[in-house]
Amino acid sequence: MDIEVLGALAVREGGRSLVPTAPKPRQVLALLALQAGRMVPVSVLSEELWGTAPPRSARTTLQTYVLQLRELIAAALDAGTGPGAAVPGAAAGVAGVGGGGRVRAKDVLVTMPGGYLLAAGGGSSDVRRFERLAGAGYRAMDGGDWAGAARQLREALALWSGTAFADVQAGPQLRMEIKRLEESRLCALDRRIEADLRLGRHRELLAELTVLVNGYRTHESLHAQFMLALHRSGRRGEALDVYQRLRATLVRELGLEPSARLRRLQRSILGAGLDVAAPLAAPGGEHLAPTG
Repeated sequence: MDIEVLGALAVREGGRSLVPTAPKPRQVLALLALQAGRMVPVSVLSEELWGTAPPRSARTTLQTYVLQLRELIAAALDAGTGPGAAVPGAAAGVAGVGGGGRVRAKDVLVTMPGGYLLAAGGGSSDVRRFERLAGAGYRAMDGGDWAGAARQLREALALWSGTAFADVQAGPQLRMEIKRLEESRLCALDRRIEADLRLGRHRELLAELTVLVNGYRTHESLHAQFMLALHRSGRRGEALDVYQRLRATLVRELGLEPSARLRRLQRSILGAGLDVAAPLAAPGGEHLAPTG
């Protein structure tokens, strides 16, 4: 089973889509797909569908949605292998089904004590691939391999085609997961830009950072990176303008002044005292890179 959630939801078995058109079964599949291989409690699914005040019929209705998903799974299994045919490894280790067993829909979408589990078998997951690539990028940065870090993080970010679960009507649980995934994406993006700055790619970053600071108007790290890239590209006045716009936005919208780090960067650029050959401290003790 192949699962994609970093954009529109796509879940395929043997190339055939398992995504229902109805909103609530779609929500159920989205949570199960994100947690593929792990049991999702009925309480979590119920909260996603109905919030904190589920109807009396919630459990029965949820069972109906699961049956609808199993119908889609059964159709995909039949189309791919013929009714009741063996699907090697599709649900290995789940509900007693092994590598050469006859896999049925209920072996793929498994009822467990207290919840349900989607057995994805050996298929792909864009979230897990993103996490592996991003982790490799962070380790490369820790080892000082800026080129390797930039490459791994760029590959991780390329897996995103839009907002996570872009075409799913999100309830409380999915909204929390979407926020978590977006934070992970922003962290990877921030570190990839830092790696590119360390490689001296400040001019190449200007167009991308222009878009990013307009989209994330209070994100201090992105603004600091934009200021640094502008300054190192000989555009000192524009770098100072970025600071002033950020400060005005922070004061107006959040009632906050820029951080001490941003103020130090602004003073360094203002006094034309920033040594572009020296690293610049970033949040959490990291450093933005020399131009090289």
